[in-house]
Amino acid sequence: MSARKLVARWSAWGPYLRSALRIVAAFMFLLAGTTILFAFPSGMPPDGGTAPPMSQIWIGGVLETLGGALLLVGLFTRPVAFVLAGEMAVAYFQFHFPKSFWPVMNGGVDAALYCFVWLYFSAAGGGPWSLDARRGERAAPRDASGASGPSRSGTGS
Repeated sequence: MSARKLVARWSAWGPYLRSALRIVAAFMFLLAGTTILFAFPSGMPPDGGTAPPMSQIWIGGVLETLGGALLLVGLFTRPVAFVLAGEMAVAYFQFHFPKSFWPVMNGGVDAALYCFVWLYFSAAGGGPWSLDARRGERAAPRDASGASGPSRSGTGS
């Protein structure tokens, strides 16, 4: 098999791998939320408890639990992912960035990665294995001319 055919065959898996990434990332994100709200599957450090109700961390747990569940099934993927990307940006810059510039040193690797993963899904959608796809949402928004995505001409038109 030629390299070109191999690349074409592998590229055909792109939409399904996007769905798989959404499902796995959303499941892990959902667990982060249930840890904050319900101490499940484990409690929050250092004492293993939950966040105080209506605290900023508790509100984040609500967003992570509800948003993670919606993203897990791929329902309202774009708007939910956009909100969660914003939540993770706030979490990173408010709680992690002041400790150090480097995410690996400030404990913000997860927040930074989730921020950009959710930002990607806010543009790309949930993929074929999603309730959005079942509802008939297109893979990428199109403008009035039928074009999809940013202009490649470099002029922005």
